[in-house]
Amino acid sequence: MLRKIRRTLAVLFFACITLLFLDFTGTLHAWLGWMARVQFLPAVLALNVGVVAALAVLTLLFGRVYCSVVCPLGVFQDFVAWLGGRGKRRKYRFSYSPARRWLRCGTLALFVAALVAGVGSLVALLAPYSAYGRIASNFFRPVYLWGNNALAAVAERVGSYAFYETEVRVAGLPTLLIAAATCAVLVVLAWRNGRTYCNTVCPVGTVLGFLSKYALFRPVIDPEKCRDCGLCARGCKAACIDYRNRRIDYSRCVACMDCLDVCRHGAVGYRFRTKTAASVPGAAAGKRTESAAPADTGRRNFLTGTGLLLGAAVARAQEKKVDGGLAVILDKRAPHRITPLVPPGARSLRHLATHCTGCQLCVSVCPNHVLRPSARPETLMQPESSYERGYCRPECTKCSEVCPTGAILRLTADEKSAVQIGHAVWVRENCVPLTDGVECGNCARHCPAGAITMVASDPASPGSPKIPVVNEERCIGCGACENLCPARPFSAIYVEGHEQHRII
Repeated sequence: MLRKIRRTLAVLFFACITLLFLDFTGTLHAWLGWMARVQFLPAVLALNVGVVAALAVLTLLFGRVYCSVVCPLGVFQDFVAWLGGRGKRRKYRFSYSPARRWLRCGTLALFVAALVAGVGSLVALLAPYSAYGRIASNFFRPVYLWGNNALAAVAERVGSYAFYETEVRVAGLPTLLIAAATCAVLVVLAWRNGRTYCNTVCPVGTVLGFLSKYALFRPVIDPEKCRDCGLCARGCKAACIDYRNRRIDYSRCVACMDCLDVCRHGAVGYRFRTKTAASVPGAAAGKRTESAAPADTGRRNFLTGTGLLLGAAVARAQEKKVDGGLAVILDKRAPHRITPLVPPGARSLRHLATHCTGCQLCVSVCPNHVLRPSARPETLMQPESSYERGYCRPECTKCSEVCPTGAILRLTADEKSAVQIGHAVWVRENCVPLTDGVECGNCARHCPAGAITMVASDPASPGSPKIPVVNEERCIGCGACENLCPARPFSAIYVEGHEQHRII
């Protein structure tokens, strides 16, 4: 029964979190957005003390239930391991292996150092929730959108508009390659050895492993009933059951309850911590029990690892279009920006770099296709704004609503309209009135801040072609001018980013 309950909750969490990355309407986040905020690392980076404390208490009570129920990457590995275990020959294919403490602690130390130094690209590579987010965004989402567009086409033919088509775009090549490599490594490890990633690489698993050693409820082997069949060890995807010595490594146990299900003699039970195997009447003499396990320094390791992690968080998350004359319209190309653009709620480049884990949730939910993963080595996979496909509408606050780490702080539409993330820069060589001798003024007409004025290009000749003049003090950097400029392939006006945002 415990295993069925755990599996049911895991499937629900996994399905709902996956839908957060697939939903292009942004409506599901109002109901399910809390599931992203209860992920361990995002909660730490957002300094969400209540969530972190709740997860710590949950682990102290029931072990690493977070890893087997709440973490989408853990559930994804379980699904792959289940597929790899189909068939009688592979059903009981795991075996006990000693803990690789040096690798776990070394990875955690590297992760904490990356947090302190603000190396967001390395943090994004190791963060489990973000790793799954990239897999869902780059591989599951396009399939989901293609399916939606197929339904929309069918519905339109029968006169129904219950579905509508949306543009399917794939992330940049660096992010796509990293997502593919991460997915390939996880699939191979989970197919062959179950939870190897969780118990050797994942920094969140290591931190929670320090706590789970002291869990009040956990699986216990009864030496009186054990027949040394080894089924529990061969069915343990965490490779943490040493059945010969009747011992379980609770720092690696993910509380999946599989051992309870496979044991045919009732020797494995989920019990209160004080009720150890040694307390069972008539326990076999001479056999090592749980109470005989050598003492370790887990408490010290936990305090050190968790303190470093929390301290680091505080210190620092198609078709070609044609015009009416059937002339091909060239696609816009992104200009070279000296300073990259980041969403208004990010406050500054440094704030985003030190809090963002590159989970791609904001990229997935952006309705205007403004956000995309960065290809810069120092901010790899973190969101940047670019205006070839759309512009950052002042009334849209989707990215700030869904960010679980606090890298993009929540803003109202009024607050966003007053945040300056950059300023527009005019490029004379590309401006249509000067190159083609026609009137334009698109940039001034569509500027929501009224920061652009059209003036005569020759002050001495009022009838000369009009060109834009930008009032940098009023410009908020939304990109409406850049996106709606008719010049191709480069706009005659583009937005240069600011390292530190300011209120105007």
